[in-house]
Amino acid sequence: MVQRTTSSFGLVGTDWQQRINWDDVRKYRLERARQAMKENGLGAILAMYDENVRYITSTITPGWCKLKPGLRYALLCDGAEPVLFEQGDIGTQINRHCPWLPVENVRYAYSWIKGAVGPAGKQQVTKFTNAIKEELIKYGVQNAPIGVDFVDINMITAFQEAGLNWTDGAGPMVSARAIKCEGELEAMRIVAAICDGCHDAISKFMRPGMQEHQITAFAMNYLYNIPGVEDVEDIIVSSGPNSWPNWRNFSDRIIQPGDLVIIDMAAVTWNGYKSCQYRTYCVGKQPTAEQKEYYKIAYDWLYRAIDKVRPGATTKEIAEVWPTAMEAWGYQEEDQAAANLWGHGLGLAQYDTPVVSRIYSIEHPVEIQAGMSFALETQHGKPLQWGVRVEEMMIITDKGPEITTQFPIEEITVID
Repeated sequence: MVQRTTSSFGLVGTDWQQRINWDDVRKYRLERARQAMKENGLGAILAMYDENVRYITSTITPGWCKLKPGLRYALLCDGAEPVLFEQGDIGTQINRHCPWLPVENVRYAYSWIKGAVGPAGKQQVTKFTNAIKEELIKYGVQNAPIGVDFVDINMITAFQEAGLNWTDGAGPMVSARAIKCEGELEAMRIVAAICDGCHDAISKFMRPGMQEHQITAFAMNYLYNIPGVEDVEDIIVSSGPNSWPNWRNFSDRIIQPGDLVIIDMAAVTWNGYKSCQYRTYCVGKQPTAEQKEYYKIAYDWLYRAIDKVRPGATTKEIAEVWPTAMEAWGYQEEDQAAANLWGHGLGLAQYDTPVVSRIYSIEHPVEIQAGMSFALETQHGKPLQWGVRVEEMMIITDKGPEITTQFPIEEITVID
């Protein structure tokens, strides 16, 4: 049974209404990380990706630090509070803003900036490894496996020389993040409401003669004026021939009357939690009968998949309702249609568990569980002419999927 979302949608704390209790969220995430660590026989987890650092420490990774693992990182040892290795002297601000972390557990990081430091890399990775080993010894877990979510050749060599037994830490963290507490689910409802508002604003702004990048700029301005929005990874605006195959980008292409335009709120990030919401527009004219037919096909693909979503079902059951890449587009392999008929988890990471695709799900199904949050998306089109794409975000309750995105989707949105 598909449910429609209900939420207070409050963006700031109040004394007169129960909203997200962030202290409860912080405690829940840390406990989930500890549980995952124990279930996987780990003595510690070393987190270098920003979503895992945030999950463990509830600290924010600035935009310039993202995609640079090692500028800041966190270590969680069995039986201990998290230790945050912050970039430079930013730890002074962390101690000021994040009282849930013990002051003595906020350190400075040792980074080799993905090799940019050249010959100083060995020096830096040695300091990095020694600091990690010191903490492991302090809590008596130096001989236990340490889960790492990112590793490079410098770390492999240094860990081997230091006698550290490292293993996969990314998998346990993905598992931990998969099931959200109520506060996290409320954050996902709020993210969806923000995206709905942005799509509505775009529908009143976009006109023929505008360029794709102007729509992206408008949306960015709208979103960054909302309290709690930290980051917008991308606003995809693909028009006309750019929309099929959907190149998932934007350019300075002029949008002409009658163009189909597909727009995605890609990783709009509110208090760490991310979105993904596609809608299809026709600008300046009514869509053709053929375009409406293709849209109906994509819409039916989407809602046939949503109808399969329930706790206890698997990603295989969802993916099986979609045609093969050969049936839909004449592609030889499913990988050529990657992300065309697609589902992916949402949370602190843009791609969380579960991922739904014929590439993965038919032979490696994953169970859908209450507390998950994800998006399902489908698309179709005529090569280098026009395309359509539709997407809904949802959270999973005991009763089934709760659709959190509310901007109209039943038909192509006409901008006249």
